Amino acid sequence: MATERELPASRKTLHAEGKARRRSTPRSALAIHADGPRDPLGILERQNAARLPDLVPLRRERMSASPFAFYRGTAALMAADLADAPHSGILVASCGDAHVSNFGFYASPERELVFDLNDFDEAAWAPWEWDVKRLVTSVIIGGRATSRADEVVHTAARTAISTYVRGMRAVLRLSPTERYFTHFNVRSSRASLDPASQKAIRRSVKQAQKRTGERAVQRLTEVGDDGHRRFVHSPPTMGPVPDEMRAFVHRQLDAFRASATPDVRLLLEHYDIADVARRVVGVGSVGTRCYLALLEDGDGSTLLMQPKEAAASVLVEYGRMPQPEHLRQGVEADGEGARVVAMQRILQALSDPFLGHLRSPDADFYVRQFHDMKGGIEVEELDDQAFATYAQACAAVLARAHSQSPGASRVVGYVGDGVAATEALLTWSYEYAEVSARDFEAFLAA
Repeated sequence: MATERELPASRKTLHAEGKARRRSTPRSALAIHADGPRDPLGILERQNAARLPDLVPLRRERMSASPFAFYRGTAALMAADLADAPHSGILVASCGDAHVSNFGFYASPERELVFDLNDFDEAAWAPWEWDVKRLVTSVIIGGRATSRADEVVHTAARTAISTYVRGMRAVLRLSPTERYFTHFNVRSSRASLDPASQKAIRRSVKQAQKRTGERAVQRLTEVGDDGHRRFVHSPPTMGPVPDEMRAFVHRQLDAFRASATPDVRLLLEHYDIADVARRVVGVGSVGTRCYLALLEDGDGSTLLMQPKEAAASVLVEYGRMPQPEHLRQGVEADGEGARVVAMQRILQALSDPFLGHLRSPDADFYVRQFHDMKGGIEVEELDDQAFATYAQACAAVLARAHSQSPGASRVVGYVGDGVAATEALLTWSYEYAEVSARDFEAFLAA
């Protein structure tokens, strides 16, 4: 006799469970900040201690550029602050660093430009509102950094929250399979935007389409007198690697191939490594181990791959969030690079088919293509209307990402009509923008 299996909970059941969460954590509690002692500079120095010492000054320099640049590098601070504040307890697969500069364009496997989250170094499971707070606070800090009127910033922040709430309601009416296949195609979505936003998209798309691996090879490499193509070093952003690291990358190419899908594994057999260089990227990532590997076939065709160090997610290390057993086991078996790859494939609608991971005695890495039409929108170049539209687009993408989690319908039940949650999230984000501003001043003073 066949054993009866219980089906997963329905949307109605999950909504009811989410609504019941209000009893333990009222929606108004999402506005409450932790009131315990803080050590923001200590957290940053703790992160620096695990990074390449010669690049720590560059990290400090980049974070000193503006309040928004500082905010980009402080995901660990925010995770620590969120850990001791009330939260909904409704966990979803989360980006962990969902500020406005971590959304952008990239090429799908079909070579179409799509818009989505594009940074997953900190991705793990966490309360849904942590990503929303990170996003909305970035809208506020980014809006202020570009000298926008308070009314413009307030409208952009509020509509980002309401767009997320509406987006969750809408996408969770779809079946799990329909949600899985939903993505934001730039070409088809552009027609629905206002003229200012369309202009900004056209400009950004044009720039992204130029950021190909072939163009990067032309810009970053040269052919020597011996006929071999090599990277052109430009310290500190591009520099040579020690012989032992070069040997490690060569040895680990097979390990990376093994972590890739069979079709990519076969494709990579056409190539071998021609050169390796150290590459500095981002703001918060400066000081982590990041390399470029130039792959070349027998006819001079090239492929640029980027192994990048993957440390423990700040949601785990500083946010103290327990992780699902399957993710914990994956990290234990294959390292933090496997976590980044797994979470990217969950949260992104269409991911880089070349994603893979590998381990060394000193660090874990994930591997991806370099400059595969990857680009973003510079918020300082947007007019006020386009700035608000961009904030809404980021929120809609975030809702689609969160909706992939089986329990995401609890969010809709918890939020309800959205009024109380919107006010609480907006209040928290404005107050945290002030906290970040004070941290920035202390950082400059130190």
